[in-house]
This record gives sequence, structure tokens and C-alpha cells, in this order.
Amino acid sequence: MSFKVTFIGAGSIGFTRGLLRDLLTVPEFKDIQVSFMDINPRNLEMVTELCQRDIRENGLNIQIQSTTDRREALKGAKYVFCTIRVGGLEAFATDVDIPLKYGVDQCVGDTLCAGGIMYGQRGIAEMLNICRDIREMAAPDVLLLNYSNPMAMLTWACNKYGGVRTVGLCHGVQHGHHQIAEVYGLDKKDVDIICAGINHQTWYIAARYQGKDLTDGLPEAFERHPEYSRTEKVRIDMLRRFGYYSTESNGHLSEYVPWYRKRSGEIMDWIDLGSWINGETGGYLRVCTEGRNWFETDFPNWMKDPVFSYTPESRGEEHGSYIIEGLETGRVYRGHFNVINNGVISNLPADAVIEAPGYVDRNGISMPVVGELPLGPAAVCNASISVQRLAVEAAIHGDDQLLRQAFMMDPLVGAVCNPKEIWQMVDEMLVAGEPWLPQYGSAIAEAKKRLTSGTLLPTKSNYEGAARIQVKTVEEMRLDREAANKNAGESDKGKDREKLMN
Repeated sequence: MSFKVTFIGAGSIGFTRGLLRDLLTVPEFKDIQVSFMDINPRNLEMVTELCQRDIRENGLNIQIQSTTDRREALKGAKYVFCTIRVGGLEAFATDVDIPLKYGVDQCVGDTLCAGGIMYGQRGIAEMLNICRDIREMAAPDVLLLNYSNPMAMLTWACNKYGGVRTVGLCHGVQHGHHQIAEVYGLDKKDVDIICAGINHQTWYIAARYQGKDLTDGLPEAFERHPEYSRTEKVRIDMLRRFGYYSTESNGHLSEYVPWYRKRSGEIMDWIDLGSWINGETGGYLRVCTEGRNWFETDFPNWMKDPVFSYTPESRGEEHGSYIIEGLETGRVYRGHFNVINNGVISNLPADAVIEAPGYVDRNGISMPVVGELPLGPAAVCNASISVQRLAVEAAIHGDDQLLRQAFMMDPLVGAVCNPKEIWQMVDEMLVAGEPWLPQYGSAIAEAKKRLTSGTLLPTKSNYEGAARIQVKTVEEMRLDREAANKNAGESDKGKDREKLMN
């Protein structure tokens, strides 16, 4: 069995190495073709060396094609993994720091809120270029497996405007599934779930163990847990008030809704600083920066560490390899996938990207009808979908009026800022993102004029947020190399949280 798999954004060590391992644990895939592409030659070289060493030591003869030429990498590809971060950490920093000046305190800023909206503007512009190259260079039946955020926005744009069949993939459902099992003292494999909604706002609307419903006692089970009662306060409060547990981490969830981060003096009531993912201001930016700095510095030692083992027990939980395995071998896989709704969830818009249970086999990806979400969770999702739709259309058409409306409609931005502040914030973020926003040329020119003439609204220019932690130096990270390696090498940087303690 031979086909070609291309990784776009292969310099992302956290995703690329793990996804490749997962793929090559499938016995039938020992002769596939693998192509790595990234715009950063040094990152690409390091990740290629590391993965080629894994391949060699596992006794396979696959030779990675490594190139900075995207069209060459895509030539003949049947499956494409996308893990890009347009603008890198430089642009990501503006997604966090500029909104802070206006009092918008984000933990992550890559899915919704001010940071997620602007991240989507950069990402969608480039995803359309990637889709063009896929249409022209890849196999006719190509499938794009998108891991890049903002997941829903990018997947929406690729399917509607990119002309490429695209499925969005995330690991949030698996993590919450583990938590639900844990608070009841059960194994994940013994707890059956139905989880549905939109990416990062997916709801466990059913959880059963041996036929018994687990949802009724879930708030009490979480409140009894010694760790989660402290680290998941936002999620537990949402569970209490909306009746269902939500997939995303405490920090992530807190920035998607208007209630937990709008007053700086109350933020610490809802978060915990034992791990960034529990709500630290700019936490994801910090750990990504530390991970990059560590990998670039410590790479020679990575080449001396034990290789990744391509065995079934070492295979991860990311959906990508299982989807390809199901499509190619016919083995049935059940996962949760981000796709165009088309009636799967009947009380969410048909054109929105939803996340819901699906099955994969040789016949394709099948999405059973979920029906209606409970009204409360559906309302939370619909508020986000309105922002996503505005943001997607803004990015496609370079329409800064729609972009500003997306900011206005965002739950947290709208709770913190008035319209004039939002307009000025968008001006600042457009100008800061100029190198990655080709569709906004005229809007950026006008924004520059406004920012350099007249009287600007006052901002908190030195505000660090309610819970900002400084980026660790490489010397500090050397004190715990295992934790530093874990941070740099994992796609899910909230995994094994006890090893990420500050």
C-alpha cells in the first residue's frame, strides 16, 4: 500500500513528529511516501533529521522528501496535514499584547476573542493559497486534514472558498473524556460519550458507563476531585449553569464567553496558575515561546535521546492517522471531526463548521445526525458562530467593516470594550499584522492615518494582565529538561499538566 502524505508546516515539532509516528505504526503504511514542507529552512531541517532518525531506527526505508517548495511537496499527495501558524510567534504576540492595552485579557487567543479573530485573518489568507496549490498539484481525491487554529474559521474557509475537501481535527474531546472518566474513578475506554457543538465549545451531551447515565452527578463529581475543583472553576461553573461539561480547558473557555475575564480584579477568582492552561494571561504564547527557544537550543541533545517507537502502544490519540487508516484499510474508526454542519446538529446553522461524532471506513467519513443540542449550549455556540461567520467573510473579502463587526459581536471583547475602543484596537491590530494581511492593503493604509493623526483614546499601554508570567530563559528550562522537552515536543501543550507546573 503506497500513497503520499504531505505535511504543510512541518517545522512544528509538536505535531509533525507525533503525527508521523502515529501514521507509521500502521503496518500497511510501511511503504508510503512522506513529504515535509515549511517556510523556515532551519526548523524544517531539524524536524526532518529527527523524524528520519526515528524512521531509520524503526527499520523502515521511507525517505522523507523535505522542501521549502510547497507545490513540489504537494505533488501527487493524497493526504495533506496542515499545522501552520501564519506570522509565527511574532504575530501571535500582537494578538495577545494589543488587546491587553484595551483590557481584553486572553489566556490563548487563537480560536475566538480578539486574538483568534486576527489569527483567522492571517490564516485564511494563506489557506486559500494552500488550497490553490492543492487543487493544482495534489491527487484528485485529496483530503486536507487541518490542525491549524482557529479551527472552525479555517476549515469553513477551505470548504466554502478553497475548493478542497477539508476536515478539521482537534484533541479537546479526548482530554475532557479522560477527565469525566477520572472524576468517577473509571477508565476512559469504559465511558461512552456523545460530544457535539463547535470546536473548543463542544458539549458532552451524553456520558454512560455500563448503560448508566453519568451526566446528572457530574458537577458534584468534579467538585469532589482534588485537582479539578481547583483548576477547572470556569468549566464547573458552566456545567452548573448550562447542564453540560464543555471540552475546552479552563483558560480557553474563559475567553470565549463574557463572564469570567471582563473585570481584571475578578479573573484570579476563576483561574489557577499551577499550569498555563488553567487561565494564565498569555499562557499559550509563553509556553510556545519557551518550546521554540528550547528546541532550537537543545536540538543536538534531542538527536541523542531515544527515538520514537513505532509500536501500537506508543500511538497517540490524534485523529489524523486513524482517519487515514480507516479510509485506506477499511478498519472502522470513531472520532470527533470538524465538518460543515449540513443538518448534523439541527439547531446550529447548516453552513457552520461543527464538531461532532463521526465514523470512518473505506466508504469515507460518515457523520450521524446528532439532532438538537440543549438550548443553553446551542446559544453559547451560536454566539461564537456569528463571530466566526463575520470573521471568515471579512478575511475572504478584505472587508474591515465586517472585521470590526466580528470584534463587536465577540462575547469577551464586547463585554470589555465600547465601540470606539474596538475600532481603535482593530486599527492597531491591522497595522501590526500588515506583513500577513495582503487582503487589507487599503484598510491598513487608512488605519495608519487614523493612528498617526488626531487624538487617540487612552489605553493601558503597560498593562501586563491579571495573571502574566514571564517567559523562562533557556537556563531556567535546563533545570528540568524533561519538562522542557515535553513542552516543546507535544502537540497538546496542556497534556500531563502536573509536569508543566511553574
